[in-house]
Amino acid sequence: MNWKLARRAAKMNPSVLREILKVTERPGIISLAGGLPSPKTFPIQAFADACAEVLQNDGQAALQYAASEGYGPLRQAVADMLPWNVDPDQVLITTGSQQGLDLVAKVLLDPGSTVLVETPTYLGALQAFGPMEPVPVSVATDDEGVRVDDLVAKSKDARFVYLLPNFQNPTGRTMTEARRAAVSEAAAKAGLPIVEDNPYGELWFDEAPPLPLTARNPEGCIYLGSFSKVLAPGLRLGFLIAPKSIYPKLLQAKQAVDLHTPIFTQRMVSSVMKDHFLDRHVPTIRALYKRQRDAMVAALQREMKGLDVTFNVPVGGMFLWARMPEGIDTVALLPKAVERNVAFVPGAPFYAGEGDPRTMRLSFVTANVDEIDTAIAALAATVRDELALQRQARGEPALAAG
Repeated sequence: MNWKLARRAAKMNPSVLREILKVTERPGIISLAGGLPSPKTFPIQAFADACAEVLQNDGQAALQYAASEGYGPLRQAVADMLPWNVDPDQVLITTGSQQGLDLVAKVLLDPGSTVLVETPTYLGALQAFGPMEPVPVSVATDDEGVRVDDLVAKSKDARFVYLLPNFQNPTGRTMTEARRAAVSEAAAKAGLPIVEDNPYGELWFDEAPPLPLTARNPEGCIYLGSFSKVLAPGLRLGFLIAPKSIYPKLLQAKQAVDLHTPIFTQRMVSSVMKDHFLDRHVPTIRALYKRQRDAMVAALQREMKGLDVTFNVPVGGMFLWARMPEGIDTVALLPKAVERNVAFVPGAPFYAGEGDPRTMRLSFVTANVDEIDTAIAALAATVRDELALQRQARGEPALAAG
């Protein structure tokens, strides 16, 4: 057969990171690479109880087709937990927040249209947008978030700007209150819609982040959230909040994809969330992740001393962003680190344009403290060896130990 692929199929490429990280799939590797929540945080007994309750009380409805918008009590629960006035009719339950990105792309993007993204940005968003054939344009960032001057300069004719203000993937950066206010005002003035992705917002360590951008201008934003990081990713359960003017088109796009998100899963989560379960459960996740973040920061300070390695200290979330010394390409460094049984994610694939080859993303949530210490020591040794090889190739003398 002569299969003729649609033009958009050429944009459906394998995940760059998944291809890179195939080299890490061997026994004994300590992975600082994956964006996976710690399985220690999964409330297994709560779901066992909820499963029994749902089947016993309304099993037929839980196993039947359901409304595309989502389970009514769960939509209400989502609306109630957000820090601004949300009508449940604005809540669309999605099959993971990744589906939300796909729906947004289908409804808002045409071939050749401009979409603005942070520098760097979430690779999964670039993948979701890609089949619609837009032109992704990177907006400059600093430690406070996306830069307003560059956002305004690039906003003309852009369909929307995609932002992760809280504990961003990949950098772990959090947008400050002042920057959020400025971004919200500038976007509203320019008529630029904001797609705000907030999968990590509840994973703060010492204090909650500032109000979402959507809370400041609900009519100008689409808000994406997820239960993956606070309950379990295997649920594949997320949600989006959209202005009523655009909600029907997002709903129609979802109906064309999967009719509805599995109703049994929705009913289970709704049952688990009763009696303020998340208020009791999420603090245990925060405490675990904070201990492991502290361990990684301490290990980096200790092991990378004198190597001209820079990194941030995230105040929540799952990731830390590091930059290696001049001359280090982290894609080339990865297999050498794997030989020492440690894995990380090279940073370059997270850029819409040309990436910084010296950057890497480190996850501190799935490895325990001892594993983090071992892994960072191995990573530092890998960097030292690489720098020594480069000095040797240039005919320079080796650096003195210590």
